Amino acid sequence: MKTSHFFKRQLLVGALSATSCLGALEVHVSPAGDDANPGTKGRPVATLQAARALVRKQKAATGLPKVGVTVWIRAGQYDQREPFVLSEEDSGTAEAPVVWRGEAQGRVSISGGRSIPASKFRKLTDPRVAARLPREASGHVLQVDLRALGISDFGRHQQYGHSIPVSPAPLELFWNGTPMTLARYPNAGTVAIGKVIDAGSVPRTKDYSGRGGTFEFTDPRHLLWVGQKDIWLQGTFNYGFADDYIQVESIDPGTRRVKLVQPHLYGLSSGRPFQNYVAWNILEELDAPGEWYLDRVEGILYFWPPGPMRDSSFVVSVLEEPIICMEGASHVTVRDLTVEAGRGIGIYMERGSGNCVRGCTVRNVGTSGIFIGQGAGQTFPHVTVDDYEGVPVSRKVGSLQGHRYKYTAWDRQGGTGHTISGCEVYNTGSGGISLSGGSKRDLIPGGNQVLNCRIHDFNRRNKFCWSGINVDGCGNRIAHCEVYNSDWQGIYVHGNDHVFEYNEIHHVTLNSNDTSPWYLGRNPSDRGNVVRYNYFHHCGNAARMTMGVYCDDSTTGVLVHGNVFYRMNTGHGVLFSNSGWDLVMTNNIVIEPHSHTAVMSAHYYTWAAKEGPEMFGPTGLLRKRLLESVDILHPPYSVRYPGLTNYLDAIVPGQEWEGMRGRRNLLAGNLIVGGSKEPIQLLGGPHAQFEGRDNLVTDHDPGFVNYGRGDFRLRPDAEVFKRIPGFEAVPFEKMGVRDELGDR
Repeated sequence: MKTSHFFKRQLLVGALSATSCLGALEVHVSPAGDDANPGTKGRPVATLQAARALVRKQKAATGLPKVGVTVWIRAGQYDQREPFVLSEEDSGTAEAPVVWRGEAQGRVSISGGRSIPASKFRKLTDPRVAARLPREASGHVLQVDLRALGISDFGRHQQYGHSIPVSPAPLELFWNGTPMTLARYPNAGTVAIGKVIDAGSVPRTKDYSGRGGTFEFTDPRHLLWVGQKDIWLQGTFNYGFADDYIQVESIDPGTRRVKLVQPHLYGLSSGRPFQNYVAWNILEELDAPGEWYLDRVEGILYFWPPGPMRDSSFVVSVLEEPIICMEGASHVTVRDLTVEAGRGIGIYMERGSGNCVRGCTVRNVGTSGIFIGQGAGQTFPHVTVDDYEGVPVSRKVGSLQGHRYKYTAWDRQGGTGHTISGCEVYNTGSGGISLSGGSKRDLIPGGNQVLNCRIHDFNRRNKFCWSGINVDGCGNRIAHCEVYNSDWQGIYVHGNDHVFEYNEIHHVTLNSNDTSPWYLGRNPSDRGNVVRYNYFHHCGNAARMTMGVYCDDSTTGVLVHGNVFYRMNTGHGVLFSNSGWDLVMTNNIVIEPHSHTAVMSAHYYTWAAKEGPEMFGPTGLLRKRLLESVDILHPPYSVRYPGLTNYLDAIVPGQEWEGMRGRRNLLAGNLIVGGSKEPIQLLGGPHAQFEGRDNLVTDHDPGFVNYGRGDFRLRPDAEVFKRIPGFEAVPFEKMGVRDELGDR
C-alpha cells in the first residue's frame, strides 16, 4: 500500500524531531543508506541532497533547534553529478549553525568525478596504437573504454593563460588520489623556443587579427609528431610572467617550423632562458609510469600505471561546475570532508555571512580550490588587457583577473565574516584559495579569513596571478598559513587594509620571471596592507627577475614589520618597488639575502618613461583608478589616507606628476645578517627614494637560539637589542601552521 505524501512528511519530521530532543538535530548520510529513509543514525539517507531536503523540512515545520543542526556524513565517496548547493534556505544562525561534517576525516570524499574499477582496465589490444607508443612503454600500457562505462563527456582542451579566461579542465585521471600526467614531452624540464619566424598578432598592442605565431623548433623530437592533431604547448612565449597554453596548427618537417593556432598576448619571442614550453597530449610521448592519453574519438583511455593495479583507485573528473556551492547561505559550516576530482572549482562561496570551511582537504580540481566571490565572463571576443569588457558571473573563475584589472573597486559579493580554517588545498589547476569580501570603494571591511591552512602545488594549469592565496576587497586576514611548492607567485594581493601575519611562505617563484612570494601593484589606492610576523624562506631564483615582497608599479602604503626572511634568492631585493610611496620596512630579520634588502626603481624616469603620461594623464590608467573607481580626494579615502591626496598633482603639467617619484619610503631598525653591505639599492636617479636608518648589518650570528638549525628566535642577551634602539623580539616560534587553531 502506498503511503501518502503528507503522511511520509510527518513520519520524517517526527523521526528527525526525535533525534533533536536532547540537543542539536542530527541527520545521517551513508553510501549504504537510502534516500527513502528518515536520516536517523540507524536509517541514514544516501545522498547529500536528501539530507538537505530533510533539514529544510525540519526548518519549515518547527524551525531549527536552539543549538543547530549537524549532518553527519559517513566514510565513502559521494559523486556529484551537479553542484551540491547550499542557499539562503539552508542557513543557520550564529547560535544555531548548520554543520555538514564528515564522520571520518580524510575518508569522506565529495567528488566531481567517476570511479573506474581496476577490473575494467585491459591490456593494450590495438596494434596500431602499440606501434605509435615508445619502445619503453611496451607491455606496460593498459586501456579502458570510457564510453562503455557511460562516460562520454570528455571536456575539451582550450587556450588558457595570462589575460585569457580560466576555463574548466578537460577530463583528468587520478590514481590513488594523485593526478596522473597527460602524455607530455619532455618528462622533466622544457624545450627552448627556436628562431621566431612570425611573432603572430600581438593582442597587447590591439592587434586582434588572431594570427598564431611560427617558430623553428630546437628539438628533433618534434619530427615524431608531424601530422598529429590536438597537440598543445604550454610555456612562457615572451615575458617570463605571461604563461599560455596554445594549440599547434602544424609541424613542418622540411622547414622544422611549428605553426600555432592562437596568438600569444605579447607575441612570440626567443633567446631568453624562460622562453620555453612543454608539449602535451601526444600519444607518442606516453613513455613513463603515471602518463596517460585519451583517444577522444574512440573514448579509449590509455594508461601506464605507476604501481600495482590491485587495491588501487581510479577516478576521472567529470563535473565542470563547483562541487560544493554556498550561495547566500549564512552560518553554515562544512568540515572534515575531502572535496576532489572536479574540472572546475572545489568549493564556491558567494554572499552570506559567518560561513566556515574547516578541516577540509580540497584537491585535484581543474581550476581553483576554494573560491570566495564571483568570477567574470569576458564579452570582448579577443585576448586583451586594455579593451577588456565583461560581466560578473557566479560559479566560474573565468576572467577574474581581467575584470578586476579594469574595475578595481568591483565588489565580488564575497560576503562577510567567513573563515577557511585548518584546510589543506593542493593539486589545483588555477590557484589555491581566492578570498574576497568587503568594499574597496567604501573601505568597509569584509572580515573574511584564511587561517591555519596549507596550500601547495596550486599551478597545474594556470600559472601567473593564480597564487596559493589571492585576496581582494577590503579588510580581510591571512594568518598561520603555509604556502609552498610553486614556480610562480605565493600570495597575490588587491585591495585595502588586509593583514598577512604569522604565515610561512617558502619554495615559491622558483622558475618564473618578474614574480614574488607576495605581490601588490599598479593601483596606489590599494593601501593599508600589513605584512607582519611571517617567515619567508628559500624563495626566488637569482637567475631570474624575482623579488621578495613586491610592491610593483605605484604601490603605496604597505607596512612590512617583524618578519623573518631567510635565504631569499631574489636578485631584485627582499622588498622591491617601482616608484612606491609610504613603504615601511621595520624590525625585520633578514638572513643571508642574495642581494639588497630594499630596492627602489624610479622607473617612470628610465625604462617606463613613456608610461608617465599614459598612466597619469587625463585618460590614464592611474587617474581612472584614483578618481573614478574610487575618489582619493573625498571621504572615505581622503580621511583614511590623507597622504595620497596629492598623488596626481602635476609637477610639470602634461609631463610629470607627484606619483612618479618615490616618497616617504623607510627601511629602519632591521637586523640584516650577510648579503650586501649596502642594504638599500636605488635605481634610476634621484627620484628612487628610500631612507635607511638604524639598521644593523653584520656577518656574524647576532644571538639566534640556534643559527645552524634554523631557530631564529633571539636570545634575551642578543646584541641586536643593544645596537638597534627599540628593537622588539620577533615571534618566530608563532609563525606557520598551528594545528590547534584549525580544530583538526
